[in-house]
Amino acid sequence: MKIAVVITKGLGTMVCAYIFAILAIIGFPGFGATPTQYVQWVSQTFIQLVALSVLAVGQQVLSKHGELMADEQFNTTMSTYHDIEQIMQHLSEQDAELLHQTKMLIQLLEKNGISLQQLEAEAAATTHLDTFVQPQPADSAPATPILAEGEKQGA
Repeated sequence: MKIAVVITKGLGTMVCAYIFAILAIIGFPGFGATPTQYVQWVSQTFIQLVALSVLAVGQQVLSKHGELMADEQFNTTMSTYHDIEQIMQHLSEQDAELLHQTKMLIQLLEKNGISLQQLEAEAAATTHLDTFVQPQPADSAPATPILAEGEKQGA
């Protein structure tokens, strides 16, 4: 197993690819060879020797890239998980505070003799906007805006 790793690491370098390319070129059959000899040289010598190392180098590059992407994705996932845990903790604390304040409001209502049914009936009769609407007397003039220093009215 260790021998295979050492051999793979050795063959997976560009130096090895260059050495194999030189060896393949040295074994070139010459210009007087037959087409069959050229095909044999290309397929059996050049492609097998050079492609072996180049493919091993490419695999190492792709493996390293995949490893870096996996690490980045893991770090992003862990960061997101940590953020979600903080948000959940914050929401739990808010829920506890809301329950505490609700209990306090119910106790105040009961101390003042107001039942929840009375409060619900009054809430149904008015809307939340009624508290913001202030009725103006019919005979009053519309309010004039307060002008900033140096502004002229009607300008």
